[in-house]
Amino acid sequence: MSSCSPLWIKMSHAESVIKKIIREIVQECAARGHVVSDSLAAFMVKAAVLDPMNGFNVDRTLTKQDIQNLEELCVEKLLEKCSPSLDTVRMQVYFDTNYMSRREFLGEIQRLLESRLSSVSRDITDSRVQARDELQALYQDIITYIVLRSGMGSTTDGSTVQETTAALQSVFPQTELGAFLVLLKRDKEQQLKELAMIVTGIRLFNKASDKSPDQSDLHRLTIHPFAVPTSQALPGIYDSIETELSVSQRLSWKYTAVLEKLRSSESDVPIVLLKQALYNIRQHEAFLRTLLADACVCAKNAEALQSELITQVKLLKDIVQSKTAVPTAKVFPLFKALSNLWTGLQEEAELLNILNSLMLCLQPYVASQAKIFPDAYLDGLLEASEVKTDQQRMVESSVERIDPAEMKTQEWFLPEAVAGFKELPLQYSGMCGYTLVARDGLLLPGNPHIGVLKHKEKFYVFSSKKAALEFSSSPDKYISEIAEKAKFSPELIELLKLHQQFPSVGPCSETGETLLAQANTKCDSSTQTDTHPVEPNTMKPYDWNEWELRRKAIKLADLLTKATHSTQTDLSHMRRENVTQTWQPKDAATQSKKDGESSVPKAQVYLAGLRGRSTGHVVKVDLTRSVDK
Repeated sequence: MSSCSPLWIKMSHAESVIKKIIREIVQECAARGHVVSDSLAAFMVKAAVLDPMNGFNVDRTLTKQDIQNLEELCVEKLLEKCSPSLDTVRMQVYFDTNYMSRREFLGEIQRLLESRLSSVSRDITDSRVQARDELQALYQDIITYIVLRSGMGSTTDGSTVQETTAALQSVFPQTELGAFLVLLKRDKEQQLKELAMIVTGIRLFNKASDKSPDQSDLHRLTIHPFAVPTSQALPGIYDSIETELSVSQRLSWKYTAVLEKLRSSESDVPIVLLKQALYNIRQHEAFLRTLLADACVCAKNAEALQSELITQVKLLKDIVQSKTAVPTAKVFPLFKALSNLWTGLQEEAELLNILNSLMLCLQPYVASQAKIFPDAYLDGLLEASEVKTDQQRMVESSVERIDPAEMKTQEWFLPEAVAGFKELPLQYSGMCGYTLVARDGLLLPGNPHIGVLKHKEKFYVFSSKKAALEFSSSPDKYISEIAEKAKFSPELIELLKLHQQFPSVGPCSETGETLLAQANTKCDSSTQTDTHPVEPNTMKPYDWNEWELRRKAIKLADLLTKATHSTQTDLSHMRRENVTQTWQPKDAATQSKKDGESSVPKAQVYLAGLRGRSTGHVVKVDLTRSVDK
């Protein structure tokens, strides 16, 4: 732990210095009347250090004078007026901090809805009513909660409240409030959500039932005045994003044509500013493509939800038609399904509004290039020159294609030979890296139909066959030169996705933001392997220590003079292991032919002369009687 402490202290000190620099830059810009975010200041600090023209050496510690010069340089760049490069960086920072994936957007929409309803829900679940008027107030709170969750009308609209009250009383009369109050808080919240779904479904069905049963009237259910106008908003928002994208595309084609014309002629036109304006428009175009793709997904999902909504209404009409009573177990699930479809439509509409807001917020970031180079000025520079679209360039360049059979040293992919060709992750956002180097920063889109080069597990596209052959002759050279170009134009790091080559221009951890989060090259991964895929081949007698080998050699040599003796004693012979096999005893029986018996005489002997004289003779008399007697 003690050996790591100096490194930790050094890193902590460097982080505190960076935070201080960023804080002072933000304060200085604020003092001059410009609001600058910490993310933008952090990016500008790293970009200024990377630029070789500024003379900062990243391998040595910055002195106080270096820090002062860095702060002044960053403040000067951040306060530039009519700078397309600065506008591009600002646009990248704004989009990175405000744009999220579709799943994250929908999750945020749901979270905001729950936060708006949390206070009303808390008042209902925590209520401890005792009087009759308090019960009436609680019932009104439940009605308010249902109206807010459904998004159908306002709580101040009398007709909306009346419709909701009638629908709620049909499924949850006020007399059931007593049973509701004794429930646990979690059960109360669950029942509130179910009541809101059922009541919303009933209101939607009632609105549909007021119209004629044909499909056009059912379709108008989704654009009812109280509803979210999905069917009206969708074409308008989608068309507005598409229109904005077409304007940016035409402008980028103009800038490209102007730069190509000025390359072959001498002029006083500021080429550097033209390139910065081209980068600005290309970045704006890339962000609009992202928004348009999300809007297209919203359109498809909204159309599917509307069709399903019409189907559910028809199904409900068939069930309740000409019936005075219908089991709740049969219709309540349909009302809930109807409510879920309506909620999905609302989320799609809200997401469309967010995408539209992002598109509108991107417009100020392309204002400086329009002010510096108006359309009339660009048209004057072009004169009679042809303005080619990206599609025209691809059609012209598709005539010549790479033949993989002729290119033995590299791996090339063609559309007809690779499955999932369109999903290949192209480097430089699909731009031609050779053109960027050979034409001094000109951006031309690559044509995948010419051939896609695979180099070090990365895929590159080119604007022509010549560009492809030149780049493939020394890929590493051009890759490093593109990185050098990005040091002078930091907006290219995000535009061309050069985060792996510039890991320092990554997440601004010191500011808590996620600017250019793709710079983080770490990822979570897991691999499963066998415990011992190869049998071990370890020689246990092997020893690398020569002194150990010497000791073993001496021991073996000493054994030659020794003899081994063995003696078995009474104590030792019992210590060995013995094994004996025995037969288990068994029961045996024999049967004879007949039972027989015999009788023998009982022997009786009498000895006479045992008493009396000591010298007398003893007479033995046999008194045994025969068996027959």
